[in-house]
Amino acid sequence: MSGAASNELPRWIDLVLLPAVNLTVALLVAGIVVLLVGQSPVQVLTLLIKGAFGSRIGVSYTFYYATTFVFTGLAVAVAFHGGLFNIGGEGQAMLGGLGASLAALALGEHLPSWAMLPIMVAAAALFGMAWAAVPAVLQAYRGSHIVITTIMFNFIASALLAYLLVDVLKAPGNMTVESRSFAPSAHMPGVHEVLAGWGIEWPRSPLNLSVLLAAACALGVYLMLWRSRPGYALRAVGHAPDAAHYAGIRPRAQVVMSMALSGALAGLVGINEVAGVHGRLLLEFVAGAGFAGIAVSLIGRNHPVGIVLAALLFGALYQGGAELAFEISGFSRDMVFTLQGLIVLFSGAMAQVAAPTLARLWFALQRRRRPATATDEPMQEKAPEAAGG
Repeated sequence: MSGAASNELPRWIDLVLLPAVNLTVALLVAGIVVLLVGQSPVQVLTLLIKGAFGSRIGVSYTFYYATTFVFTGLAVAVAFHGGLFNIGGEGQAMLGGLGASLAALALGEHLPSWAMLPIMVAAAALFGMAWAAVPAVLQAYRGSHIVITTIMFNFIASALLAYLLVDVLKAPGNMTVESRSFAPSAHMPGVHEVLAGWGIEWPRSPLNLSVLLAAACALGVYLMLWRSRPGYALRAVGHAPDAAHYAGIRPRAQVVMSMALSGALAGLVGINEVAGVHGRLLLEFVAGAGFAGIAVSLIGRNHPVGIVLAALLFGALYQGGAELAFEISGFSRDMVFTLQGLIVLFSGAMAQVAAPTLARLWFALQRRRRPATATDEPMQEKAPEAAGG
């Protein structure tokens, strides 16, 4: 076995077993911290799971949070496969919400829902794409570092959104920093509304049909990256830009394309939030989801399936953590953030710490299962003859 091959883990270990080991270690460390502050780790974990999945309303909120994290996690992953580290998901999501809101405010009174909602989705994706394309062009053609430019564009997006909400989009006489309310046609139907139309009773929650859009995006990203020629070219540039250039692929075009797709995915956060929940544009509707998407992508190993599972994990942490703060006396919201941070640390930032150990165990097991080679058999047969001579 060659040295390069010996360092490669099977895909199922990399995507499933390694994140599971990291999550287990994170939960063990979090349990020790909970024990040190005088709480029962078993009680905390039980309530966390119960709050996230123990009721229909809990499941709805978990999937609502997960929908946003799928969008931002996919955004980070697409840029990563193109060799870029997109930290601008926060700003791109803000611009996506702005694009959807402008479309709703301009056309919501004149179009029905079946026409209005696709326009809002397209506007959110285009605004997020345009905001990400500027740092991409600067990286590709001027050598500006993508991490620096995307961070700075987050601040610019926040300032732009604040200006528009205060001076342009705010309803007259309203002291709250928010836009005018959207027309009913610009409302993304809630899951409870759709199920009620089918005669199924479901509790009212922020979960809306954006969850189907997130699932479609996850499938689309998988098909694009691993089942299409443009996706192959994008991954080739991300893994070996010089070799890709030698093969006739244009690295600059791939850099712009990967960031544009990344920004479009991040921009769709606005559909889940402003169209599906608030019905208006708010100043802080993203609420850190762009940065959480980095951890979601890392935990999910930059693969759509892993990202969906990691998004569900983060959705459960958000929803279950909120329940913990209510159910356990003395368990503050800051303690919930500490638990979430530990899981991010071990499952995201330290994701590769356990990889060498798993690799050694895996290849040791493979060597034990390997049958005797043909070169070993003659030596075993000649041993008695040598002894007898």
